[in-house]
Amino acid sequence: MADFSSLGIRPEINVILAQSGITVPTDIQIQAIPVLLAGKDVVGQSQTGTGKTLAFVLPILEKIEVNKPIVQALIITPTRELALQITQEVTKLADKLGVQVLSVYGGQDVDRQIKKLKSGAQIVIGTPGRLMDHLRRKTIYLSGVSKLVLDEADQMLHMGFLDDVEELVRQTSPKRQTMLFSATMPSKVRGLADRYMRKPVDIRVQTPNITLDEIKQIMVEVPEPEKMAKLCTMIDEYRPYLAIVFCHTKQRATAVNIALSQKGYDTDELHGDLSQAKREQVMRRFREAKIQILVATDIAARGLDVEGITHVFNYDIPHDVDSYIHRIGRTGRAGQTGMAITLIDPHEQPYVRLIEQGISASIEKHKVSGQRVISKDKRRVFQDKREDQTKVRGEKKENPFILGKPEKKKPVGHSGANIRSRRKPKDTEKSNQQYQGKSKGKKSRA
Repeated sequence: MADFSSLGIRPEINVILAQSGITVPTDIQIQAIPVLLAGKDVVGQSQTGTGKTLAFVLPILEKIEVNKPIVQALIITPTRELALQITQEVTKLADKLGVQVLSVYGGQDVDRQIKKLKSGAQIVIGTPGRLMDHLRRKTIYLSGVSKLVLDEADQMLHMGFLDDVEELVRQTSPKRQTMLFSATMPSKVRGLADRYMRKPVDIRVQTPNITLDEIKQIMVEVPEPEKMAKLCTMIDEYRPYLAIVFCHTKQRATAVNIALSQKGYDTDELHGDLSQAKREQVMRRFREAKIQILVATDIAARGLDVEGITHVFNYDIPHDVDSYIHRIGRTGRAGQTGMAITLIDPHEQPYVRLIEQGISASIEKHKVSGQRVISKDKRRVFQDKREDQTKVRGEKKENPFILGKPEKKKPVGHSGANIRSRRKPKDTEKSNQQYQGKSKGKKSRA
């Protein structure tokens, strides 16, 4: 069995890895680390959760000149969340090696970033927008960058960052080593590699068969106007511990979050329109299980790794198999089983066939029978006991999420994690017992 020493990582770093419980390299680390240590460019195709961050971080740390107080390595990511996660992972190692690390993304104090850049940051992790801002201010100089990483390149393309990324690449040393990682490989991403990389080594790691072995998959055919009612029914039926509900757009995520919140569930939303402080607060509360349902967009949830997610709900069906696998892969981890439920409008069958072909499996199908939605009496179990029960019985509000007919060819897809209702009945305690202790913040609800 391979270890990090056999890949060329020096003993000092091996000790730090072992202290964090990291002793066995993943497939992408085994393939990428020796190639990168040899100074070659790499195009790596792998999903989040395969260990790709360490695959490029370890070779970078091996080559950083600690006594050289300039930016030597630049890691560009599409989102603030991913930049923050990579920064946390790099810092665990870099602090003990005397390497200076800085994260650069929107929502932070620019003056603080400038101060740290002047003080000699050696590894910078940032988003294209904020990096371009520093470039225009002339507060960051990239001519000394010898190690360049383009992480989640396909997402940077989809978010419209490609022009900014190319400008940032052009500012770095022409002798740099370039590493490009992407879950998918659209032609424009491949073109980026062709233009700015020198004979890159292609590394492709197959996504583990999580969809078949650890995750129970269900597709529920339900008309668009009935989706919210069906989602509530399934939440109450399956009673997840933590769950993610995936939506295609920020507006959709907000609408779903509002609807669930109005129905008494502990929910919050995660998407690009939130301030950085709010995003970090939401993630902290979700990790601590102070909220049970996180309604998120694909991009905001990139790199999301939270322990204890039991269910994923795709409110809108993903349009490609990679996105589907990435979404449902938030659950069914660390030997635990998970459940992924996708709501599909009848006209979205082509996407169903595409996903089933991609995972080489048939997914269990359910149809909504009659008007089976959660009854008022059942939902009242989840309401605060201090509420007037007579009032609860008498209320009959319109579904706040019915927004009219959906746009054609824009089905909504989301994945999620197991969730609990905010006010769960007593018999849910046993079903959630297995997750006790996994999450620091599990608290009783008022």
